Amino acid sequence: MPLSEEELRLLEQMERALVEEDPKFASTLRGTSLRSAARRRAIVAAVCFVLGVGVLMAGAISELYAVAIGGFVIMLIAATVCATAIRGQRHASAEPAAATPGEGPHGFTLIQGGARGRKERRPKRQDSGSFMERLEERWRRRRENGGF
Repeated sequence: MPLSEEELRLLEQMERALVEEDPKFASTLRGTSLRSAARRRAIVAAVCFVLGVGVLMAGAISELYAVAIGGFVIMLIAATVCATAIRGQRHASAEPAAATPGEGPHGFTLIQGGARGRKERRPKRQDSGSFMERLEERWRRRRENGGF
């Protein structure tokens, strides 16, 4: 649900008060973007992945299989974090253009309450047919909309 006009006005007043009271803190909030945080997380995850390869190899060479399994787990977690960070970096690079209309006077952006990403649900039809018919209908709609 988007914020009301009064809530937006109060949020802007709070932003102005924050900038007036503590400009250093406000600049700190403005300085860190989601994209740079995602990049930093991806780099740390890549370093951890390389460490995991080292632990895996050390465990395999020394025939300590528990250590080798631990290295594999480190690699798996690092790869997952890195993939998530890269995906977050792509989303963060697309967001500033979308958030510009709600930008406040001091460089902060207004949050629209998550309404941007939500879709309205259609009411379920009682006579929707068999399971296979519903799957075929979904597949047809996906192909018409250009993919998943």
